Amino acid sequence: MATKVVVYGLSTEGYSIACQIALNGGDVQIIDESTPSAISIKQDIAKSYPSVQALKDDEPLLAMTSIDAAISKAQVLIFAPRIRKTGQDIKIEINSKFKDAVSNIKKGCIIIYGLGTGFGGNSENISLLEHVTGLKVGKNVSYFYYPLSNDITQKSYIGSSNGKENEILKKLLSSDKTFNFLTLSSSEYFHAIDILKQFSSQTSILEVCKFAKDSATKSDLNSERLGEIFLDDIIEGLFDLRALSSSFEGASSLMYLINGSMKGIDGYIKRLIDETRLILKKNELKASRTKILLLWTLDQHEMKGEKIEKLQELETKLKDYIGDVESISQPTDIFQNDKTTIVVVCSKHDFDYMMKYNKDDELILLKANPLCQLISKK
Repeated sequence: MATKVVVYGLSTEGYSIACQIALNGGDVQIIDESTPSAISIKQDIAKSYPSVQALKDDEPLLAMTSIDAAISKAQVLIFAPRIRKTGQDIKIEINSKFKDAVSNIKKGCIIIYGLGTGFGGNSENISLLEHVTGLKVGKNVSYFYYPLSNDITQKSYIGSSNGKENEILKKLLSSDKTFNFLTLSSSEYFHAIDILKQFSSQTSILEVCKFAKDSATKSDLNSERLGEIFLDDIIEGLFDLRALSSSFEGASSLMYLINGSMKGIDGYIKRLIDETRLILKKNELKASRTKILLLWTLDQHEMKGEKIEKLQELETKLKDYIGDVESISQPTDIFQNDKTTIVVVCSKHDFDYMMKYNKDDELILLKANPLCQLISKK
């Protein structure tokens, strides 16, 4: 009989792992937090609809059950919610959704926590789980840590509350790689290393590229593919970096690394705004006669809302200098008016589209990359 799996959260990451499990023979239901229902994901759905948006757009007829009924029968529960709060409210939102997800689980259930945590985060989750359910991890239920990203095959390790392998998960999650089952603390440390390596590398690039002023130097740096890193890439994983930051208090070498990365991102946002203002100055453009378009095709179904948050921040700060600022999520939304239009292109996908399809020489394009390259000008 197929293993009954429930994924809490109709997120991109949650849907991807649900499809993977369906193709591996699991009986999967995914909970859409915006509606009180659990949707059944069969193999034909997994093959036909590659994304949450495709599923929502087509609105196929899907078998549904109540959330409580689905969770109470689940042998495996995967926590992959969409988180949209910011600041101190993030923890409250996560804990609230985690309580909702686990409140009706039964003995023998396997819980997989899919959000990235800092050091000790899983111990806190286990305490909350045991408090809400009255069940004991290791005795009545099992707990695993598998931080999800857009690429669900990215992590080759799974944290286990007992540090041992689980044959059910190996079968359900298997794709083309072998999983290493580690202790929870070891998996937290490995995830921290992955996140710090990513942000330390990108922050170094951002800080060094500030000094590239002349076109020859920028061309040399761009030839090393530094121009292929966009704001979209720079922000990726910021949620996990913040979670790691919240694990520590006081000064330490690790905190310097974390804070340096976060300051590097804030500094880059400021630099992007300064570069946009510089375009006005160099081209002698009046703010009242200029429109700024922030082009960033975002996945509205991602688990973490850091990209949406940074887009809103960038838009708000630009409006302090130029009144007419608009964020758009599709290159096809660009249309000309009687104002000079500066398009700040925030992802490689959007830039490639603009280069391929944009024939409007009136547009001024600014690449939101470490070199802040001006691609075309009037």
